[in-house]
Amino acid sequence: MSSGFKVPLHILLLWLVILQGQARYIEKNEVVEDTLGLLNTELKRELSQGYIYSRNLKCVDMLSVDGRFTFSADQPQLHCGTFFIGNPDEIISLEYNYVNIDCQGGDFLKVFDGWILKGEKFPSTLDHPLPTSERYTDFCDSNNIRTEIRSSQNVAMLFFRIHTPGNGFTLTVKKLVNPFPCNVISQTPDGRFTLVIPHQKRNCSFSIIYPTEIRISELTLGHFNDLQIPAQSCAGATDFVQLLGGNRLDPSRMYPVADICYSFSGPAQMKVSCDNTVVRIVSSGKYINRLTFEYSQLGRHELDKQNENGVEDFCYAAD
Repeated sequence: MSSGFKVPLHILLLWLVILQGQARYIEKNEVVEDTLGLLNTELKRELSQGYIYSRNLKCVDMLSVDGRFTFSADQPQLHCGTFFIGNPDEIISLEYNYVNIDCQGGDFLKVFDGWILKGEKFPSTLDHPLPTSERYTDFCDSNNIRTEIRSSQNVAMLFFRIHTPGNGFTLTVKKLVNPFPCNVISQTPDGRFTLVIPHQKRNCSFSIIYPTEIRISELTLGHFNDLQIPAQSCAGATDFVQLLGGNRLDPSRMYPVADICYSFSGPAQMKVSCDNTVVRIVSSGKYINRLTFEYSQLGRHELDKQNENGVEDFCYAAD
């Protein structure tokens, strides 16, 4: 992979290729360079000085900055979507400033709480507190009119269809602090993060869209008071950590690489050569569970070595 993957706006292009099984072979091209122009030095300086950034949306677009964005159809646009992403400890706030669409004529404007691509969802149905049908907020639904919509995690998505040229909408995007981030898609291939689940019955997945080395430095599962001798099996455990690998977006359809159901302090590492790596905590809600880990993208040499050992085969096991 090229160094360009460190830029958040490349994630959408990366995922579109992942679904075709070609993520490892993307190279820089003119489309990528044009997309990355959003994060130039001048823009960063303006945002730091309190300016409200604004621009027009494309039919298929990706946003990682706050601002005011407008879409105006120049022709019928029937299959459009905007991907939103924030930092791991943020949620997305969307507020409609102006909407001119024909709901009766088949137009729609829907926000999805998470990302969805070709039926694959993040967070998965197992990790999100709401059923899939309730994760959509439809502007044309007269029983569910909301001018501001907030996501549950650092990603969200907007679907829209507009038949009449000249119609469109304007919305304001803000990122808000999330004190207890749960489900996350990382914007970068390298980082360090701590997941804390305080007495909540929920599952949290941290997704890294790169072949990755995971290094766990500390795991505290509340049902153990002291550090434990590793168990031979996690069968029956109600609180545990999973490491998943696969070439999919949905963690529930990925391959379980390892389960950990005991507390420990000290380095534990594993390499996953799949296009997507997920660190997932399953919590019963009875305890405070805490996981600290680092992650870094595998280089070409490491990928070749993993593939020689046949490790890559399980990446496609759930396909």
